[in-house]
Amino acid sequence: MEKQAENGVFGWSDPPSETAFPIARPGYPFIGAAAFATLVFALLEMPVLAIAGLFVTAGICLFFRDPDRLIPVEPGAVVSPADGTVIAAGPDESGRLFDGASLKVSVFMSVLNVHVNRVPHEGIVESVDYSPGRFFRANLDKASRDNEQNAVVVQTESGHRIGFIQIAGLIARRIVFRLQPRQALRRGQRFGMICFGSRLDVYLPVQTRLTVSVGDRVLAGTSILGYLPEEN
Repeated sequence: MEKQAENGVFGWSDPPSETAFPIARPGYPFIGAAAFATLVFALLEMPVLAIAGLFVTAGICLFFRDPDRLIPVEPGAVVSPADGTVIAAGPDESGRLFDGASLKVSVFMSVLNVHVNRVPHEGIVESVDYSPGRFFRANLDKASRDNEQNAVVVQTESGHRIGFIQIAGLIARRIVFRLQPRQALRRGQRFGMICFGSRLDVYLPVQTRLTVSVGDRVLAGTSILGYLPEEN
């Protein structure tokens, strides 16, 4: 089931798109290449390949779709950074981003999900750390440690530190990322994507009240993962 805002109050973090079917910019080269190949097959009178090219082009368009999302405006709400299925939700002692214990929520994105990523909570970017790595299946625990990834730590206005990590999957070979240290963030704003399969790990203070559990389906920017304590 999909988790939504408790009080039903939403707003925009990014201006709504002007097109009926918005496409993420990183998808343009892939779509253009597939469409060009389809045109060549059609001009060469190769109908089977041309029809296959049409299906491939349509599939790539679907993968890179970037729908507008209304964002919950409740104080302290942490929204999902990705569409997908929650595969972990609970205490974490790994010290991956912070010293000591934290809560970790992992969202796995299949190739059928929207792959545009959104900021979980407003704040200031404290650090950005890209790490090259391997490409295990993104739903495996070792993917959090060993796969190519990009980690971000954010300082919120209430004094909390939260983190989120883009993790490449078995097929993914390109992490798209647009945030810089000291940048001010809005909850739910677009910040990047991972091309062709991935996961997002979110690290939260241990006092956070989680509202999701393993198996829940969530939507980037709209579904609430939990609520931060009022003050640190």
